[in-house]
Amino acid sequence: MSFPYKDLREFIEDLERAGELIRITAEVDPYLEITEITDRISKADCKDANLANTEARSYQDPLAERIGNKALLFENPKGYDIPVLINAFGSHKRMAMALGVDDDERCYDAIGDKIRSFIKPEIPVSWMDKVSKLMQLSEVRNFMPKTVKSAPCQEVVILAENAPNIPMLDKLPILTCWPGDGGPFITLTSVFTRDPDKLGSGRNVGMYRLQKFDNSSTGMHWHKHHDGAHNYQKSLKKSLNSNTGKEELRMEMAIAIGTDPVITYAGTAPLPPGIDEMILAGFIRNKPVELVPCKTIDIEVPASAEIILEGYIDLSEPLVTEGPFGDHTGFYSLADKYPKFHLTALTHRKNPIYATTIVGIPPQEDCYLGKATERIFLPLLQLVCPEVLDMHLPWDGVFHSCALIKIDKKYAGQAQKVMNIIWGIGQLAWTKSIIVFDKEVDIHNYAESAMYAFGNVDPQRDMSFSKGALDILDHSAPIMGYGSKVGIDATKKWPEEGFTREWPDKIIMSPEIKDQVNARWSEIFGV
Repeated sequence: MSFPYKDLREFIEDLERAGELIRITAEVDPYLEITEITDRISKADCKDANLANTEARSYQDPLAERIGNKALLFENPKGYDIPVLINAFGSHKRMAMALGVDDDERCYDAIGDKIRSFIKPEIPVSWMDKVSKLMQLSEVRNFMPKTVKSAPCQEVVILAENAPNIPMLDKLPILTCWPGDGGPFITLTSVFTRDPDKLGSGRNVGMYRLQKFDNSSTGMHWHKHHDGAHNYQKSLKKSLNSNTGKEELRMEMAIAIGTDPVITYAGTAPLPPGIDEMILAGFIRNKPVELVPCKTIDIEVPASAEIILEGYIDLSEPLVTEGPFGDHTGFYSLADKYPKFHLTALTHRKNPIYATTIVGIPPQEDCYLGKATERIFLPLLQLVCPEVLDMHLPWDGVFHSCALIKIDKKYAGQAQKVMNIIWGIGQLAWTKSIIVFDKEVDIHNYAESAMYAFGNVDPQRDMSFSKGALDILDHSAPIMGYGSKVGIDATKKWPEEGFTREWPDKIIMSPEIKDQVNARWSEIFGV
């Protein structure tokens, strides 16, 4: 494996060597056809034991089963000469390759443990402990991004002001994914913005979709909870309070497409506000991310990216209608008003590759990105709520609808305490349903979790309701982004919690009989 990858192309080469990539030379239409092919392929093997959903899916396609779940490189998209890479993160194995970890059940723990060692360092006692701590602190230099003067992502430069009739967005094979979509959408993005209140970079990177309107403009879809939207609101406020020049009416931003896979992942990570995603990328890579200044705006972008869109939002311009969009909830997110992004330049490598993704009924590749985040960021949750032993965000809960939590219950009411802590932490605050289990439950096993949830719960006693912020994509909420939540205590109930009956033991065969039957198995069945 070539990790850390210097660019997307090295990752593609590794995928191909590992038998995880299929090149498609047939002409395929970016309008719906690529989505239909990819959707079938992404569901070709849903029996990944590391991802908990072990039941066969009724919508698996027998034709796709023969191919298997692979990354796809469409080399001849209809009407375009730029190949399309999709489903690159769409399996446990490929996600492990992307982050440079072993492909096993605990593969992300190495990254989580590394995070744990930095956020909760032990006090050095001996001289050797002190030396070890100093060496650990010196590693931080390996995480910090560094600026370069020239870069592959700027091998070709098209300036909007000099090329009104030359294809910019029109040259990209942007997918229209679903029949009800409002248009073509750029989906697998790293959107670079800056906090206008911060000195220095104030950099933020997020993954937001962009609906193509024409050759040089898109929508900019970010939810009000996201840092990109916060930077927009701050910029808007400054522009309203400013009497200075025209530049105050612009919020500059850049979109990187086709980056080193760790950079792509970092833009999806739920980092605390003010933490630079490029430092996280360097942390995972153990090597600095190289950034290059844009040609037309004051933003730095990944030097090795395939494609860069440079531009701005006109803060004096009214919001525009964006959507609908077939989303990862399995439903269309409805059309709404969002800022309009104007291109000032498009830069790209020679012979670029257009990296994209589709979202829809799970599983899609965003499920695997989410699973990595669940494991990698568990130590941060445990720092705030140490009684949490494990967490599982089921695929079908699409990140924010359901969280299964395991605790080592020590006192009455502890499950309710944990629920309330989780509803106050970062993006976990949007969780609509939390189910808390005892330590002996395998929360990554749907059947076992269901047995305890259905068997241990008295609805009136064990369900706690609250109100607060929800995922913007939750179409069931009575108000967009706000509604009710439920916490379900599926732990064994104690007398201190008002349970006066005897609680039954789980049925478990004795180890001696298990061993006895194992020894006699061949005798009994004649095999």
